[in-house]
Amino acid sequence: MEEKPLIAFNSSKALLDVLIRAGLIATLVLFCYDIFHPFLNVMLWALILAVTLYPLNQKLGAKLGNRYGWAAIVLVLLGLVILMVPLSLLGASVADSVKVGMQTVETGQFEIPPPPANVADWPLIGAPLYGIWMHASQDLSWVFKELAPHLTSWGRVLLHQAAGVGAGIVVFVVALIVAGLIMTHGERGHRTAVAITQRISGPVRGPQIAQLCTSTIRAVAQGVVGIAFIQMILIGVALVIMGVPAAGVLALMVLLLGIMQLPVLLVTVPVVVFVFAHDGVGPGTIIFAVWMVIAGLSDNVLKPMLLGRGVAVPMPVVLIGALGGMVTSGIIGLFTGPVILAVGYELFIGWVYQPADVSEVLDETSHDNQP
Repeated sequence: MEEKPLIAFNSSKALLDVLIRAGLIATLVLFCYDIFHPFLNVMLWALILAVTLYPLNQKLGAKLGNRYGWAAIVLVLLGLVILMVPLSLLGASVADSVKVGMQTVETGQFEIPPPPANVADWPLIGAPLYGIWMHASQDLSWVFKELAPHLTSWGRVLLHQAAGVGAGIVVFVVALIVAGLIMTHGERGHRTAVAITQRISGPVRGPQIAQLCTSTIRAVAQGVVGIAFIQMILIGVALVIMGVPAAGVLALMVLLLGIMQLPVLLVTVPVVVFVFAHDGVGPGTIIFAVWMVIAGLSDNVLKPMLLGRGVAVPMPVVLIGALGGMVTSGIIGLFTGPVILAVGYELFIGWVYQPADVSEVLDETSHDNQP
């Protein structure tokens, strides 16, 4: 009769020990997260870059005599040289455009310039476009004066995002360097990732989950975000060189349209029309128009080259990831958000439709056969 209280006491003690250990572990995890949180965006972006560029690092390292460390250094330096100049130009353009827009709205000095006289001579749309443009330049300025108090708060938000562009460029540089360090130890990192997934999901599903995460990151980073980023660079640099107003903002619109899988021609065609109306027809404007059309249609060539096969992430998932990432993490979240949300989506769908283990099926069958 005395054994039952003793067993209950031991069970209570064991449960208390488990709760204390769980509490200590949770406290340690919270402290670790609080310390690591400032570097979270950098490490996520570095991990995405490392996973995406690792196959290229392997090919380049093999050509350099199995010197994968040198291959990582070459890729990092090449990425810095190719991307930093256009990124700096676009970042400065975004900041200048937002500052000028805020000053214009706050002072109430917004004016729509009258159209050039040669617009009326355009075939078909020239006369009506000239009339609408002229009417807007004369009568619509009061609308912006009425909306100025409401637009001021939005201007502050845009200014904050513009400041985030410069910080995003710095984060990208640091992340690219960290990605190079990760690629130099790629095999060890792969074994660690597989070991973690095996610990979580077992020896059978662990490698499958690791491979699913890798393929999803490469598919979204290359086939969606990467192509949109390339189009932004191609179009944005041309806008800056041509002196188009708000070139950086237009480049960000190109990036968003590319991630949303909408045609970039929605931005490039009006810009080409504006340039022809403002500067007239000449060799420079013709070359600019041809370049904008080619850059706007470049995704049709890049998608078959870069889009990953075997992973089909719905576009709403990518779009929500881009917009949500930009709201929570600034401009860098525009790139990391779609990748992270796509990985989470693929893992969830894989868990929902995963086949049952053989042992589970046998257990259920034996249980059903019991009298």
